[in-house]
Amino acid sequence: MPRASTRLTFTVLATGAGVFSMLQSLIAPALPTVQHALHTSQSTATWVMTAYLLSASVFTPILGRVGDLVGKKRTLVAVLLAVLAGCLIAALAPDIGVLIVARIVQGVGGALFPLSFGIIRDEFAPGEVSGSISNLSAVIAAGGGVGMVAAGPIVSALDYRWLFWIPVAVVAATVLIALRYVPESPKRAEGKVSWGGAVLLSGWLVALLLPLSQAGQWGWGSARVLGLFAAAVVLFAVWLTAEARSRSPLIDLRVLRLPAVWTTNTAALLFGAGMYAIWSFLPGFVQTPSAAGYGFGASVTASGLLMLPMLVAMFLSGVLSGRLEPRVGAKALLTTGAALGALACGFLTLWHDAPWQIAVVAGLFGLGIGLAFASMANLIVGSVPPEQTGAATGMNANIRTIGGSIGAALTSVLVTGRLQPSGLPYASGYTHGWALLALLCLAAAGAALLVPVRRPAHPAPTPAPTRAPAQVR
Repeated sequence: MPRASTRLTFTVLATGAGVFSMLQSLIAPALPTVQHALHTSQSTATWVMTAYLLSASVFTPILGRVGDLVGKKRTLVAVLLAVLAGCLIAALAPDIGVLIVARIVQGVGGALFPLSFGIIRDEFAPGEVSGSISNLSAVIAAGGGVGMVAAGPIVSALDYRWLFWIPVAVVAATVLIALRYVPESPKRAEGKVSWGGAVLLSGWLVALLLPLSQAGQWGWGSARVLGLFAAAVVLFAVWLTAEARSRSPLIDLRVLRLPAVWTTNTAALLFGAGMYAIWSFLPGFVQTPSAAGYGFGASVTASGLLMLPMLVAMFLSGVLSGRLEPRVGAKALLTTGAALGALACGFLTLWHDAPWQIAVVAGLFGLGIGLAFASMANLIVGSVPPEQTGAATGMNANIRTIGGSIGAALTSVLVTGRLQPSGLPYASGYTHGWALLALLCLAAAGAALLVPVRRPAHPAPTPAPTRAPAQVR
């Protein structure tokens, strides 16, 4: 097989990861259209998002580990084929049940993130790794923004099914190029997949995320919500015990305990809470009719355009971080990104009466997202052994998603806890929500300050020669 340039390899990785990221947000603005077209209820339509979230949370760390063990290219191609199949099923779905199944299949694509980071670490020259990871992170961050901006025009001009037909064409071409030009990473982890650990990990993730996403409909005090939270605690404890005793753990807990890893993951949890809540609630805020005392009555397309500054800022700051990281370090960039998120939410709490203010907030938060995404990935990749890259970056992405679910759930309680006679939230609900998100992002900046500048040698899962201490930026 001809060896491709790293530029072509990067293009394949960025296309796959970018499409998956876009699929996360692309369908959200079109949910009312999907509900009407498939003759279903609002509560059932929300499972189009929930199923995708749960699937991605389960498959991201598991397939990241599978890639470490059996080969990253082989796993990458399999994941791309799953995304292709999921998009094709969704485009043809005759009813909401089939669409939900399709979204579960699409969620497998969450593993594209850790697999792509692992391939970059294995195949690119050491001097190119940091910048390439930053650029890929910029594409991943911007992909979510593209989804928010593009959904309205696509649905208006074509049909909601084209939200899936377009990715079908892109992913199909990506699979063909990946098969021919992406090299198989020679570095493999030793051991085997711990399927018991995978089942336990899936169990506590679903038990945690499902009530967080459905509590608004089920009720926070309902038996289902409380029972699932209790199950999550028990399964999490059992999973930790099983992983600690396993000779070939799915997730090496010694790696997660590395100071640079747990502090970065803490920042990811808190920043993810702010980021996903902004993505979830800011478009709804600007679409609210001005008769409610706030909002602008914007259409889906217009609200997407107000998010355009966020898209542009995410991409530019993500690319810029690759140039800045060798000079200022990933820790400083993560701290700055989280602080910019806090500043944006603080600004939004006080000023949200004009569209230009929303655009400024979107751009400011976008700068923070681009810096934070790139620096988190670089900190994790630079802090773990090569054979643990997929599992560790997969867990980081998962922790960010868990934070997003928590942030969205808490914001939903504040926004929808008290409604006007018209059924719309009061403005105070949104301002309280923005203030909470500002505090969460500020806490993320505090966690980022705890990231050590230096770290000890990697703890290897199997006996290995002692490594010299390395520099973490």
